[in-house]
Amino acid sequence: MKLYVSTFAPNPRRVTMFIAEKGIAGIEQVMIDLAANEHKSEAFVAKNPLARVPALELDDGRVLCETRAICTYLEGLHPEPNLMGDGFEERAFIEMADRRVEMHLFLGIANSVRHTHPGLALLEQPQFPDFGASQGEKMREHARWLDGELAKRAFVAGERFTVADITAWCALEFARGLMKFRPGAEGMPHLQAWRDRMAERPSAGR
Repeated sequence: MKLYVSTFAPNPRRVTMFIAEKGIAGIEQVMIDLAANEHKSEAFVAKNPLARVPALELDDGRVLCETRAICTYLEGLHPEPNLMGDGFEERAFIEMADRRVEMHLFLGIANSVRHTHPGLALLEQPQFPDFGASQGEKMREHARWLDGELAKRAFVAGERFTVADITAWCALEFARGLMKFRPGAEGMPHLQAWRDRMAERPSAGR
């Protein structure tokens, strides 16, 4: 299999971290240079018409896109360690936590960065700085919500590490790098403590 990724992009990082946590070997990584518009090349668009990374090319030639779908496929191939839930009930609650982080925290960070950071102007035209600024504020609302949740439990979806922690980690690290967001400096000690614990995992460097 081949996994198409891009440096610094948070969604590919979610998949590579998932792979690292699973201990999966043998998936070739193919780097796509977004700054050079390689994601819009004829060859890549033939694999993913939406011109987005990540994309997982299977051994039979089919291409699976969208981060969560790729992780679901890999979870099926490599059930252990379990990251998406054991049984329908746990799977539902982990998916709820993961989707909340993705749709509210992660998306707010992405919108803020894409519309305010000059380095992303080539990828986001036109940029709307006011929209980006408002998304940065809304992201912080959801970060405060997550800080409250992490005051009650050790991990995003419960008492063990799951795919929801991967989504939250990659979102916060993207904000840390491009928004200079530090939860502890903004009155979110539980989120900061969780972030610091996650940074100690070997997969966090992927």
